[in-house]
Amino acid sequence: MEASIIKIGNSKGLRLSKTILEKYNIKDKVEMILEKGQIILKPIDKPRENWEQAFKKMRENVDDKLLLSDVFEDENLEEWN
Repeated sequence: MEASIIKIGNSKGLRLSKTILEKYNIKDKVEMILEKGQIILKPIDKPRENWEQAFKKMRENVDDKLLLSDVFEDENLEEWN
């Protein structure tokens, strides 16, 4: 696909169509990766945004216990010595 570089103030930019923005779920920002003579644009999504606050709240509510035991009942730890 060919795209034109356009003037934006004193800079230049790349215009992406609405179809491309929607297809690749591009919102306000992209990560620009420069490698091997290529420019790769990658959508930025933040799946773990605000996890720190959620973990703090879990700790305050004593709701941060392991769901699985570190050691299973039938596990023989002697063979690892």
